[in-house]
Amino acid sequence: MQAIITKYLGPTEHKPSRVKARAANGQSITMSWHSIDKDNTEDAHRVAAEALRDKLGWTGELIAGGTKEGFVFVFAPKK
Repeated sequence: MQAIITKYLGPTEHKPSRVKARAANGQSITMSWHSIDKDNTEDAHRVAAEALRDKLGWTGELIAGGTKEGFVFVFAPKK
């Protein structure tokens, strides 16, 4: 498992606002901001990070930390 980095992508003429989540291995997922339907920015980024985690078959709780570009999610230690 690797850290997941998320970033807000603003709207363009052809695409709505989006959140992109990517892992260090280059795999990523991009979700429309409106499809996430969250009021809190961190929650919206978390939805994208969890979607990528699930796509990659990873398990575990994600812990978030903010950056000026978005958020970084790391996996909590197993208890």
